[in-house]
Amino acid sequence: MGHDLRRLCPDHGAFYEAPEFRVESVALESKDCLQNAIDIGDKTYVISRSDDPKSSITIKILDKLTRTWVVPTVLGAPPNPTSSHSVVLVNNEKILIIEKGVPLKDSIWFLEVDTPFVKQQSKIKGTVVVAWSKGVIGEGQKPVVISGPSGVGKGTLIAKLMKEYPSKFGFSVSHTTRAPREKEIDGVHYHFTERSKIEEEISEGKFLEFAHVHGNVYGTSIEAVESVTDEGKRCILDIDVQGARSVRASSLEAIFIFVCPPSFEELEKRLRARGTETEEQIQKRLRNARAELDQSNSPGLFDHLLVNDDLEACYENLKKLLSLYDDHEDSNDSFIKDGKETACYSILSKTNSEILLQSETNEAEKGTTNLLSLDLSSLSGGAPGRTRGLKISPVN
Repeated sequence: MGHDLRRLCPDHGAFYEAPEFRVESVALESKDCLQNAIDIGDKTYVISRSDDPKSSITIKILDKLTRTWVVPTVLGAPPNPTSSHSVVLVNNEKILIIEKGVPLKDSIWFLEVDTPFVKQQSKIKGTVVVAWSKGVIGEGQKPVVISGPSGVGKGTLIAKLMKEYPSKFGFSVSHTTRAPREKEIDGVHYHFTERSKIEEEISEGKFLEFAHVHGNVYGTSIEAVESVTDEGKRCILDIDVQGARSVRASSLEAIFIFVCPPSFEELEKRLRARGTETEEQIQKRLRNARAELDQSNSPGLFDHLLVNDDLEACYENLKKLLSLYDDHEDSNDSFIKDGKETACYSILSKTNSEILLQSETNEAEKGTTNLLSLDLSSLSGGAPGRTRGLKISPVN
């Protein structure tokens, strides 16, 4: 099929051919370890781990033109240590790794070698970069970015959503460099972090948006949003237009909604009716509101504009936009919930965008499916977040 897949046998130090993959000899200077080598153009990516199951995975790149080795900068959290893995090339941008000895839902990983994120980070760092991304079965609910000027009522709309659908929606936990206040809990109210760490992660593209406020840094990380999605909930991001612009420029796929007033005069009326701000504060909010309303029409920024003339009508329209009247279960979710993912699988073969996985456990004992089809045709996301959209089905 034109892709190289070689495995080094730890006992004999020799390569053997994996099913359905062409093998070309490449000298690998390694003993007592499991290695997989994947050719992409004029480079060979070598993914290694030692016999010690607690050891981490190492990445080396052989430039076949110069016959020199490169140790890349590796971004993202790698797979948890296991005894072994199997590997296959997805396309020229990423490599699929199936970890053995763990449940299927925790075994699928992607090593990105030439994706837009990797290219961007390579340019920023001035070095060769690769990045890990965990593969997730199913699409997951797209996060919802809700923006709008102060006083428009977006906070009330979000509160109504959270009250009516507490199990469907959640908020990401923001990061901050300020010290925790009394009774504030790390990981609950904020992720409290050091400035050097948050600045490093911002430079690595791990933050959707951030701002400097009174000498401290505040921000929303991609991991914080992905964690909400991992819980089966839809993450709501209540951020300003500038923050929405940053999220739109990131790798996160979201729905962008701008809530606007029926008129600027009505917005001013609502702000004054609150009776909580001075005249100077009201004027500042009005200036910011006018700027945000002007930016809301920027091409490609917001997917939907909601006019909050009548609160209940606006709320019903919001629910329609979020498809809350359509309650269906993904077939992949059913597969996972049935417990059929507990078997350990390895790669058997690849055809186009479909991977055939074979169970390594006793089917009669575990009640698992011997062969599974892993469909990669609808992948979305990627480093520095999750790679979602994997579809899985049993093969008779």
